Amino acid sequence: MTSAGHGTNSAEKHHHGTGVYWKVGAVLAVITALEVGVVYVEALAAVLAVLLILLGMAKFVLVAWYFMHLNIDSKVYTGFFAAGFLVAVATFVALLAMAGSIGAEALGGA
Repeated sequence: MTSAGHGTNSAEKHHHGTGVYWKVGAVLAVITALEVGVVYVEALAAVLAVLLILLGMAKFVLVAWYFMHLNIDSKVYTGFFAAGFLVAVATFVALLAMAGSIGAEALGGA
């Protein structure tokens, strides 16, 4: 009963091959290398914490999008994920603002 697209799971139709996962893994490794590298750049000391947070958020989204299959799942689940992620980011930014600064000093940096 596979004629006219019946009987085919939509996740199976859009499932990525292993090559995509290797590419995502390579991107995650590059982002991790950037995270390690920026710690040693003294010129970035003022924005180090924010930069590391942004890089970590990028990795989190990539992992959720590809390895948790949000890209091929129902848009409702993606919406729930995005809403929760935005609430978490907004809460974190609000806490940093209440602490008096969003710079590296607020997070114990230089």
